[in-house]
Amino acid sequence: MITARNTDIGALIDSGAVGGQRTELFHIAQPDKLRVYVNVPQAYSQTAKPGLTADLTLAEFPGRRFQGKLVRTANAIDTNTRTLLVEVAVDNPTGTLLSGAYAEVHLKLPGAPSSLLLPVNALLFRSEGLRVATVPDGQHAVLKPVTLGHDFGNEVEVVAGLNGDETVIVSPPDSIVSGQSVRIVQAPSSGAPQ
Repeated sequence: MITARNTDIGALIDSGAVGGQRTELFHIAQPDKLRVYVNVPQAYSQTAKPGLTADLTLAEFPGRRFQGKLVRTANAIDTNTRTLLVEVAVDNPTGTLLSGAYAEVHLKLPGAPSSLLLPVNALLFRSEGLRVATVPDGQHAVLKPVTLGHDFGNEVEVVAGLNGDETVIVSPPDSIVSGQSVRIVQAPSSGAPQ
């Protein structure tokens, strides 16, 4: 399907080879099979393999999902964005989806890296690296090294270093060390341990 025609009968067509301005004749689209390009964050790049399914959602179709399949990847991380470019093929036999539209793509990654969210005031910045103070036995603090993912402002994603079943100290003092005795108190409003 021709989506744009930039010339008429009798117009001079310049290829741009001798310094002139190159003229595109037409823009052509094949709307029955769309190619959707997605930048996958580096943390998920090892699980983004051809054959995975993906769901597309568009603002103009609330509540509807259009299924696609990941068909190829760039096999290289972009050094500027730290992402992997992947291509998702979407069947569009009725032409419902328009080429060039923006969509949200939800990839179904197998075994995606698990992560936890912690408030930023739980982090300890030490000379040996980033640490989180935990209380495994209910009486003594243990400092654990952690690796962060995304920073969400007042929360951070922890991608390595914690199992998810630890009791983490919120707003620990800078002087805290591993083995130091601590006492768990109840939060005044919610009753959850702090």
